Amino acid sequence: MRYVSLTALVACFSLLSTFYLYRAAVDSATSISPQGCALPRMYESYIAQPAFDQSWTSLAKRYSLWLYRELDHRGRQWDTGHVGGLPVLFIPGSAGSWRQVRSIASSAATQFYAAPGLVAHGMERLKPLDFYAVEFNEDLSAFHGPTLEAQTTYAARAIDYILSLYPPHTRIILMGHSMGGIVATALLASHSANISAIFTMSTPHTLPPARFDARVDKIYDLTRELLAQHTETDTPIVSLCGGATDMMIPSESCVLPPGKLRRTVFSCALEGAWTGVGHQEMVWCHQVRWRVARAALELGDVAVTTPEARQVVLDRWLRDGHALPPIEDVPVPEFTNVEVLPTEMSLVLRNPQGERTYFLPVSASRKFVLLVSQGAIPPVAPQQPLPLVASVFACAKDRSNCMQQHPTTLKLLPNPVAGRPFPVPGSGADESEGVVLFEGDVDEDAEWVGVRVERSTGNGWVVGGFVSAEPVVNRIGTLQLLLGKVSLAMPSTETFKTRWTFPNLISNALVVYRITPHRVDYDRPCDALFAPLLQHTSQPSETHYYPLLVPPNRRILLHTHASAPHVVSADAAPFGVEFSVYSSGASGCLAGFDMSIDWSATVGRWATRYFTVIPVWATGILAFILFRAWGVAEGGAAVPALEESISSFLGSPLRWLLVLSVAISIAPLPESYYLGNRGEPYFALIAPLLLLLSTGFVCATQYLLRALMWPLSKLSRAGRRRREDVSVHRSTVISMAFILLIIFLFVPWQVAFLGCWAIHLHNCASAQAHIKHFASIPDTVAIPLLRQDGEPTHQRQSSRAPAPLPAYIVNNHNHSMHILLLMTWLLPLAAPVLVVWVRTLAGAGLTTPFDGNHSVFSVAPFLVLVTYSSWMRAPLSQMQRFERTVFIRWSLVAVSAAALLLGSRKPYLVLDTATVALGLFVLVRVWGGIGAGRRFRQFRVDFLYSANPIVFVYPRSG
Repeated sequence: MRYVSLTALVACFSLLSTFYLYRAAVDSATSISPQGCALPRMYESYIAQPAFDQSWTSLAKRYSLWLYRELDHRGRQWDTGHVGGLPVLFIPGSAGSWRQVRSIASSAATQFYAAPGLVAHGMERLKPLDFYAVEFNEDLSAFHGPTLEAQTTYAARAIDYILSLYPPHTRIILMGHSMGGIVATALLASHSANISAIFTMSTPHTLPPARFDARVDKIYDLTRELLAQHTETDTPIVSLCGGATDMMIPSESCVLPPGKLRRTVFSCALEGAWTGVGHQEMVWCHQVRWRVARAALELGDVAVTTPEARQVVLDRWLRDGHALPPIEDVPVPEFTNVEVLPTEMSLVLRNPQGERTYFLPVSASRKFVLLVSQGAIPPVAPQQPLPLVASVFACAKDRSNCMQQHPTTLKLLPNPVAGRPFPVPGSGADESEGVVLFEGDVDEDAEWVGVRVERSTGNGWVVGGFVSAEPVVNRIGTLQLLLGKVSLAMPSTETFKTRWTFPNLISNALVVYRITPHRVDYDRPCDALFAPLLQHTSQPSETHYYPLLVPPNRRILLHTHASAPHVVSADAAPFGVEFSVYSSGASGCLAGFDMSIDWSATVGRWATRYFTVIPVWATGILAFILFRAWGVAEGGAAVPALEESISSFLGSPLRWLLVLSVAISIAPLPESYYLGNRGEPYFALIAPLLLLLSTGFVCATQYLLRALMWPLSKLSRAGRRRREDVSVHRSTVISMAFILLIIFLFVPWQVAFLGCWAIHLHNCASAQAHIKHFASIPDTVAIPLLRQDGEPTHQRQSSRAPAPLPAYIVNNHNHSMHILLLMTWLLPLAAPVLVVWVRTLAGAGLTTPFDGNHSVFSVAPFLVLVTYSSWMRAPLSQMQRFERTVFIRWSLVAVSAAALLLGSRKPYLVLDTATVALGLFVLVRVWGGIGAGRRFRQFRVDFLYSANPIVFVYPRSG
């Protein structure tokens, strides 16, 4: 009873913990990086491309190609109806719809045309966009390598067909969402000269999202080599990432490998968006889609002919503020209406009017910051800016010899409303209210900084001054935050920028820090032009913005995607957290803040990155349990029942495995092994937690199987039939050969594996029913006697106890239960391809053969084992003589080792290793067991399949 209670306790712990992890993961999508996207509106229409038929590709029966056309509210087309613009091919992702093209295509049409057939002002030099979309029937390409290859082949031929409709030397733009981005980048191998640019949206470039098929890994390896070989390619590639809001893929895998014309842009850093974006929302979020459409439109400019010019266009419309825009030197004007500010005085202009130049004496720090609201510091400005323009100059002592001051940072910052959510749910941020940030290091020869404000009409504001060049360094460590929060005070001096650096804090996707700001007086409103805004930059492509004057119940969570499990970033540092606080100088509103680890968000990040570990490690645990069960049997004892094996594992073996998991966690293994943490000791406790969860699910699955077997056992007892022949029928061999032939030619082997599991479940239920029925027979029974000719004689009552149940029957049942539980946890590893096959049949039917997954060797061990265990009347597992030196059961240790060390990164290796281990078992012990079964024929006693409780059959001779 103690062991049973412990098993139930571990199962309950696992289920409750999983529920908490699920809630934490879902909450992290809305709390870590909230989404604020405006909903687009479009009037869609599609034109099929029947000319793209089998003469172009054999996949034309399976897939199709469509041309998008935008309509107005009256049903009129915006364009002329004829192709002749710039072609764009949209490639949907796994289970994605070709209709997802409508959002970006609609924005491109409404930007290019002011009215149906009327080109908008400023678009005269550009070309309209002709959006094509491939229909992949929502195939699950993320789970199946051959499906991904088929989509790449079809898209390549679609490019050839589309370009045949346009003048020679026309280049096409590719847009891919999710796995469609992988298809787009793979096309560089064959069509790099025909591709103008590639936009990928929420695409996992560096790590497959579903790692259950080795062929997907091979495609990623080939794509990685392709990108490495084409670092100087003429095709710009932009990767748009949604950040923590994307629950489909970890956004650290969205970062492109470094290259000359490659850019990774996080939506939270995208100027004008400043929001996390979900996986599906990436294609329709208005703040993103109109910029992608505008960038694609300007690639059609007749002046944009070189790769560098195309990259400039992409950087202009998809800016994240890390790279400086192209800045042209302007002649220094003659300063009029000049005002000289006293030393240590900052520039603060509310609602400036007219034109004026302000001179500030250079301070010792020599770092100058200028903030302009709703205006411009050329060439950066919000959309629809005020006429207000500011310029910065560095001047000598007499203020006559001036030159333009070049910035080190020039970008647009959001301007959240104090006390309101940011970004606003359902609408997002208002880019027109953005603030232009200028930062620059003044040369040593300059003694004055001049700020020229012109064309001001009494709206907006301008603030600026010198800030400290040195950051505020705090050396608190992660261990201190593990023990509790740390309070930090803002510097006493008024400043426009305060930079904080924490060199000892770990920077990883698995850790989320919480900032709790403290105001001086919560009852008094903060009269600041620009309320304190925290900017957290963890890598060049990732910046997050957080308003600090927020309600006390709103969490400010600092996170990163730079360093993460199984991912190595050249720009990522394992330690060091840095952020800056910008304000209009009224920092007195903010007294300081508390810093701590937000455990709910942190645990939610663990769940999204390690959810595949549970089935893999559960498989490894079961392989180890089966290894110990075989060891007991090889020692001469009976095979323990499944409950006893699991209960025994929950004792000393589990404790030693927990210790081992911690030890391996702190070993400096490469990122491809174990949990991918490279031996970081702060993450050492994740492994034992995952091990306990996996063990709990094994315990819970045992109860689930019992529940499934109960009705089957009832049906089995009701339908028992007599079976006395224990030999291998020729029909059995023929049936198995026929099944293997079907697998080889038509269906994937996962279909047969699912059938093997179902049959084995039924066999185990039947065996359990008959064993229980035999145990319920009373000591005094009526024994029917049969003569030699089969005629019954009289029955006589006997008080003699029935013959004991042969030990091998119970042993075989216990062994079969171990195998059943192992196969149950192999199902999640084999099921994804099975789901792909079913989905392909539902979407495309039998138009083309289902490529791959026809290896009969992958299912033959399970097929033989299930079939064999159903009729064998001998011990199911008998050691062979040569196993005295080499034990077959040690192959199960290899399964456990593969699950523990490689399963997190490559789950398919665990399935392959388990197949090999059971294949060795079938070859060595099953066929040996068949010989042993022949020796048991002399008894000719059928305990499991007789119609009567006990039937004695006398030999025919002797």
